Amino acid sequence: MPTRSARTAWTGSLQDGSGKVELTSSQLATYDVSFPTRSADSADGNTSPEELIAAAHSACYAMQLSAFVAEAGGTPQALDVSADVSLGEDPSDGGFKLTGITLTVRGEVDGIDEAAFQKAAEDAKAGCPVSKALTGVEITLDAALES
Repeated sequence: MPTRSARTAWTGSLQDGSGKVELTSSQLATYDVSFPTRSADSADGNTSPEELIAAAHSACYAMQLSAFVAEAGGTPQALDVSADVSLGEDPSDGGFKLTGITLTVRGEVDGIDEAAFQKAAEDAKAGCPVSKALTGVEITLDAALES
């Protein structure tokens, strides 16, 4: 299996500095990052490690769920997956930590009922490689079929 890469070029201190995150494997984009926008309510045109983790998690989860739905005998027509990654203070060690991830999925699926979809959704939460990498963070799931 391949290895994917990204790199960040950072200048300055934490509070006054900024950086550029480059998706080097795909060469698709370079994104601005800074700590003030990372810890603010508005991203102001910058990304953050948490947003990049959310992107990775939602994509990974969607792929894993589509596989588990098919294994359960269903056909996924559409899966709308979002991931919300929260950053907060770390009271035990100081600094910051990821305080939680919420996966939300709405699926249009043929061939399985709500119970089978819920099982596939829970199994995908546990089985997707990004979820496995983030075992130190509480991951919650809100999954539902739509007609």
